Amino acid sequence: MRAPVLAMGDGALGFWAALRDVFPQTREQRCWFHKSANVLAALPKSAHPGAILAMQQIYNAEDLDHAKVAAKAFAIDYGTKFPNAVANITEDLDVLLEFYRYPAEHWVHLRTTNPIESTFATARHRTKVTKGPGSRVAGLAMAFKLIEAAQQRVACGKRTAAGGAGSGRREVPPRQARRTIRR
Repeated sequence: MRAPVLAMGDGALGFWAALRDVFPQTREQRCWFHKSANVLAALPKSAHPGAILAMQQIYNAEDLDHAKVAAKAFAIDYGTKFPNAVANITEDLDVLLEFYRYPAEHWVHLRTTNPIESTFATARHRTKVTKGPGSRVAGLAMAFKLIEAAQQRVACGKRTAAGGAGSGRREVPPRQARRTIRR
């Protein structure tokens, strides 16, 4: 198996340690979405709008040099009052800006893992409340239902012969009423 050229992820230390053991030559890209959340958590709400704009200037810069200049400006603007927020950016700056070493048309996809994570959001939301699926059978049932629901969403997007004589309308099955059971 060939090593991946670049790996993207948040600050999960286990992932990065395993990656370095198995694929030491793979480059690392930290997720800007998660890093931004960490920075904003270290700031008061009144500083959020300015900090968001300053971080956007870093990851939307036209090249690596301009991104480094924007990162220095962020450190100057927020470093005195909020050193922990600035440390979130400056300590990982090299791996946050790694995506600039690849073709510009890929930058928007390389700087965050959020599109990947949104695919699994429904499963994560359902297992977080219950601290897991409960049992193997319940987990398999949940996975089946999630896949089945995803298939129906895709199928609803396709035109069917029953959609009307050339009307171009999509036939969407009516939703069934849900009952709430009180215990």
